[in-house]
Amino acid sequence: MATKITWLGHSSFQIETNGKTILLDPFLTGNPSASVSADAVEADAIIVSHGHGDHVGDTVEIAKRTKALVVANFEIIDWMGKQGIENVHPQHIGGSYQHEFGTVKLTIAHHGSMLPDGSNGGSPCGILLKLEDGTIYFAADTGLFYDMKLIGEEGVDLAILPIGDNFTMGPEDAVRATKLIGPKKVIPMHYNTWPLIEQDAAAWAHQVRSQTTAEPVVLEPGGSCEL
Repeated sequence: MATKITWLGHSSFQIETNGKTILLDPFLTGNPSASVSADAVEADAIIVSHGHGDHVGDTVEIAKRTKALVVANFEIIDWMGKQGIENVHPQHIGGSYQHEFGTVKLTIAHHGSMLPDGSNGGSPCGILLKLEDGTIYFAADTGLFYDMKLIGEEGVDLAILPIGDNFTMGPEDAVRATKLIGPKKVIPMHYNTWPLIEQDAAAWAHQVRSQTTAEPVVLEPGGSCEL
């Protein structure tokens, strides 16, 4: 069965692959664009990109209920332990590890990472997820950086990029990022959750089609596509 990617709203994604369910940055409670509630999702693994509340989100509650493995940088994992989460795996930028569901490699991201209680969340990360049927690059919250070209050299089938501007890349820089990465498909995220990050995803998709070789996939919250 092909890997299925579902946008849960904002920067939250559910990935179903080889009988496993992976959540990326599950911010559902308090997310006005969330397509599902935190108590309705299942997970075998949760990967957290950085410490901000709209990315750590419901990780603690979901992990306690499902016993899912939580993967993140060392500092966030240390904080998770203090929240009572025991099934954890720390990684850090540049490091990869082959988990049961696939290989996770953390990349750089240019952003912040303070945790909801003000604790140090270490360095923000992007996530390179290598699965049996393809590779996903989840850029998480970041500005544009030229090393995206190196990430693209790993062979990216699907890139998931922020387009909201103000806190992250905006639409123009996300098109430039797509050129650097060279993915087969690209999904926009981190936009239209609040007025401050409102964007026209259809207009962005038109620019992707006209300036790159990637296929833009614009999802509605709750919408899915296949890898």
